[in-house]
Amino acid sequence: MQLNHDQLHKLLDLIGESDIQELKLEGDDFRLEVRRNLPGAAPVAVVQAPAAGAMQPAMAQPSIPAAPSAPPPAAAARRSDLVDITAPMVATFYRSAAPGEGPFVEVGGRINVGQPICILEAMKLMNELEAEVGGEVVEILVENGTPVEFGQVLMRVKVG
Repeated sequence: MQLNHDQLHKLLDLIGESDIQELKLEGDDFRLEVRRNLPGAAPVAVVQAPAAGAMQPAMAQPSIPAAPSAPPPAAAARRSDLVDITAPMVATFYRSAAPGEGPFVEVGGRINVGQPICILEAMKLMNELEAEVGGEVVEILVENGTPVEFGQVLMRVKVG
């Protein structure tokens, strides 16, 4: 299956006018994922085109260099007393508000409900992720500036 630039725009317009919340489409030289109206997430369109000269519309998020359709990294042996904080969207993870500034949280630090804990950049929009639980940050599982997948564990917190 091949999809040219005009067909892609027409498809995205049709999806925008429908009540479709998630769509995955794969062709010989591209993969298109569209997600919207998910709780706490901004609309996301991801186009990955590994072939040289393949199209990528200006409104789509830049392709993420990763194995095709790779699931989020699996958690190692998980402790039952920890709460996972996961990515609510496909984005780039940043530990601080700007380069050169200190991180929002550190391992061993305490966080409160509503406190900013990281920035998730999606489609050139900076989304501040706030803690939904309070407690001690036990693990930060993602490196600064790394792409993250929807549902990927970013950090673990010992509640209390």
